[in-house]
Amino acid sequence: MRLALLLCMAVAAIQPAFASTADDKVVASLGKRLFPVVAAMDRSQASAEVHSMLAARGRRLAACADDAACKVDASIWNENEIALVSERAVVDRPSAEARERRDAVRRELSGLNAILDVYGKGGTPRYPEIDGPIGKRDSQRLAADVAVAAAIGEIGGDEAVAAFDPSIGLALALIDVNHRLDAIAFEPLDGGLNSDAFQHARKLDWSRYQYTSIIVLGAGPEDLLTPLSARGKLHVKVAAQRYFDGLAPFIIVSGAAVHPRETRFVEAVEMRRALIERYGVPAHAIVIEPYARHTTTNLRNSARLLMSMKAPMDRDALVLSDPRHIDAVESTEFVARNQRELGYQPGRVGERPSPFDILFRPSSDSARVDPLDPLDP
Repeated sequence: MRLALLLCMAVAAIQPAFASTADDKVVASLGKRLFPVVAAMDRSQASAEVHSMLAARGRRLAACADDAACKVDASIWNENEIALVSERAVVDRPSAEARERRDAVRRELSGLNAILDVYGKGGTPRYPEIDGPIGKRDSQRLAADVAVAAAIGEIGGDEAVAAFDPSIGLALALIDVNHRLDAIAFEPLDGGLNSDAFQHARKLDWSRYQYTSIIVLGAGPEDLLTPLSARGKLHVKVAAQRYFDGLAPFIIVSGAAVHPRETRFVEAVEMRRALIERYGVPAHAIVIEPYARHTTTNLRNSARLLMSMKAPMDRDALVLSDPRHIDAVESTEFVARNQRELGYQPGRVGERPSPFDILFRPSSDSARVDPLDPLDP
């Protein structure tokens, strides 16, 4: 008996301790990226009014039983629910902080609704040429993927980000089953290929340079086999010359895996490769911005990187592309597009030193998360 007890104790000592749930670290990371405010809200601390509303949402979801399509509809937040959560989330906060938090909650819940509509119902995304689910609206593939996403949500394990409401877990599962984890593909952005540049920035005397950076806009190829387009090669060559002219300490190469749809080549990564291999630009002088999928977010995301690198925000960067692209950046339509799609200007566009580049003074407004674009919030 004593020997058996000792054996049991020995086995218990070497067996690993198991967590109560199988937490998905990837989904948790995605949830914090898309819904940083809502995912962090504590349901147990919610007001009685919010508790009652969340309970009603729970009953609405439970009534769907095994109907996955019904669960998508039941998970959508109506205007009254969004208003209640956004207003109650700011109680006892200073006015400026309250306004910012209220707007963030509203943006995040609206973005969550957009994911449910696009990836759960086959709705039209903001950028239909490069976005959207694998399965088309009313297709068997879409229905099958929605059923799998609903099953993933039922299993749980996403409590780290979905504790406030199950709709968060369902939205994240829908993104996951469509293999669109683009928003976290290169996290943390100050590590990996950017590690040397961020270390270099910590000891940099920014005042030695005319510009904080040379922001190079990507240009996707027309086929799935070409890693760097002809226009991309042009951008890289001009950028290398600007760098060796001593205009800026860093080249920020900006562009995701965008064109054509389903390409495996990330524009920023391919431009970085060309700068190093073809022109000998040192790795510590190149920063990849691998998420932007449009010119609006090329500038917004570059502004975010400059903030993260502690670059002086009262100094200009130099935005570089081919002349027609810079024409577009300089246009009043680009200002209107930023306001329409982002809700603000990522910075101020200034003078144009040459046909290939234009000055850009980044704005701290660029830090705002935009879950309406779940592949690059």
